[in-house]
Amino acid sequence: MNLIFRLIVQLITSRFRPQQSLMAVASLRMRVLPTDLDINLHLTNSRYLALMDLGRIELMLRTGLMRKALKRRWLPVVAFSNVRFRREINPFQRFTLHTRLLGWDEKWFYMEQRFETKRGVAAVGIVKGLFRGPSGNIPTQQLVALADHDGVMEQPAFLAGLDHFERHLREFSPLE
Repeated sequence: MNLIFRLIVQLITSRFRPQQSLMAVASLRMRVLPTDLDINLHLTNSRYLALMDLGRIELMLRTGLMRKALKRRWLPVVAFSNVRFRREINPFQRFTLHTRLLGWDEKWFYMEQRFETKRGVAAVGIVKGLFRGPSGNIPTQQLVALADHDGVMEQPAFLAGLDHFERHLREFSPLE
């Protein structure tokens, strides 16, 4: 986490924001700082992924999952992320990062993270992740119950397409 000061501010200010349900959108307002810039003097591509970490933390804080998961020594792990860039975000420009849960299957959570400015959508990220505890991966339904959400969500067809895309990447760009 290379955004430690933003994280500290977020942890303090999150106490004053209302709790929300698991399926609600968690929004985080930010501003592009000089340390967020690349050589083109706009928000650097790599910073989007780091800011998305903060967006997922915000979702966990607002749903009450953060405290409950850490108490059990369960930590979130990202397996796949993809960002589509639409327009730049300039120095000192304000933007809002909206994070929402798209769905889950027995192992994975799928989230959308949308960067919006006054001009509209700047970027959209899709993230696939899970929680891991001392004894291994935590089934998603356990976390859903922990968040006091009683619904069972099917994996939408869109997410199956995302899994297919990820398998395709692994075939052509093996990590091992």
